Amino acid sequence: MVDKIHYTWKDIEHMIQSINNLMFADQWRPDYVVGLTRGGLVPATMLSNMTGITMHTLDVRFRDTDKSYTGPEHNGTMKKDALVGKNILIFDDINDTGRTFNWIKEDWNTNDAWGKNVRTAALIDNGASDFGEVDYTALEINKAEKDVWVVFPWEGERDYGNI
Repeated sequence: MVDKIHYTWKDIEHMIQSINNLMFADQWRPDYVVGLTRGGLVPATMLSNMTGITMHTLDVRFRDTDKSYTGPEHNGTMKKDALVGKNILIFDDINDTGRTFNWIKEDWNTNDAWGKNVRTAALIDNGASDFGEVDYTALEINKAEKDVWVVFPWEGERDYGNI
């Protein structure tokens, strides 16, 4: 059985403040924040409210989809913004497998911008993911060493089956 770790709204507020402090220490500020559907929307909105930085959404999800979902959203405007040097922060709740961030990086095809003007943030970064290191994170875990299921406050008490 996988251990569940529950986070509170207060935990999330502290994590977002920590990420904001890391960006401040780097003297880097995004022109806009991109909240990823589903889990990244709440923390991206909270960071936007905290800092006054505009937030946009991008629908890239590889689980929790229904039959009407047509797949990850391609966004040419964000890609063009990345290529012309706009600072973009892509925010998700957790970098779990790395699939989401890797898909965006490949879709935008802006390798020169990644880590420079396009940066990533996740409340929690799984060190065992295929993405590598997230630019800004509040907490690092390693699911290869200890498998855990993270439960965020906006998810409520769903039935996770045997997890």
